[in-house]
Amino acid sequence: MKIALVIALEDESQGINGYPVYLSGCGKVNATIATMKAIYDGADLIINYGSAGAITDIKGLVEVTGAVDRDMDARALNCLLGETPFEKGVLIGTETIVCGTGDSFSTSKPEIECDIVDMEMYAIAKTCNKMGVEFRSFKYISDHVEHDGNQDHWDENKHRGNILFQKLLEKEYGEPVEKVSQSRVGKDLDLL
Repeated sequence: MKIALVIALEDESQGINGYPVYLSGCGKVNATIATMKAIYDGADLIINYGSAGAITDIKGLVEVTGAVDRDMDARALNCLLGETPFEKGVLIGTETIVCGTGDSFSTSKPEIECDIVDMEMYAIAKTCNKMGVEFRSFKYISDHVEHDGNQDHWDENKHRGNILFQKLLEKEYGEPVEKVSQSRVGKDLDLL
């Protein structure tokens, strides 16, 4: 099994070793590009890791089981909130812990039902789903969307989350078959 990690920011990848890391940058389009690059490079399991803001009282490092697009609103076309026109369904995955992904930094509870928010996971999950590639996502809850001082919380918590995620990788997958030291693909993703 060839595992690739898709992580938005360099800060969120510090101290995470042993697997290729595809740095996407923020947002759904960037996340899709990085995911396609990882798939193009032969990954058959994409693991997304990053920080997320909590809507509920979830804390720590969590495995996220479902994703919704908190930007998609085609209700004028008789779609459900979060449903892409001419596609069926809103949720990718299951409802245990749901991430609402959007291209805006969320400072309040979104209208769509979700437990946490980020800016990449839905795009990564949908790309993997469409391409038939296994997908998992782990998020470290760095802050709560309705609290002041979120940047301070993120700065304090990102390192803690990185350490827990590296330990989780070692526990779940053991030592990587092919050691990769600080391999980072990003910024100039050339898919052609």
